[in-house]
Amino acid sequence: MIDHRQAERYAELLSALSEAHRIQVIECLRSGSRHVTELARLLNAEIVNVSHHLGILRAAKVVVTEKKGRYVIYSLNPEYFKSQSDKSMTMDIGWCRVEFPHN
Repeated sequence: MIDHRQAERYAELLSALSEAHRIQVIECLRSGSRHVTELARLLNAEIVNVSHHLGILRAAKVVVTEKKGRYVIYSLNPEYFKSQSDKSMTMDIGWCRVEFPHN
């Protein structure tokens, strides 16, 4: 049985994934790192809304950031995301595994 602290961590991760726009952000990041303006353009969404969702994903450590000049670059956290040979991707958080199929 998992301990309460680990259960809370899994719940935090699953909560971060529980919104459709955040799933779309993850889908965009599958092809590589991007900054918020690129993501907003790809998602046809307001920068402020994309930034909000990235903040939630970042707080849950689903995405990681790197500062490059004036941009913050977002990437999927390799601790959780693994590319598969068939170009699909899995997110493995220990307690469950989510597959993002190849489009």
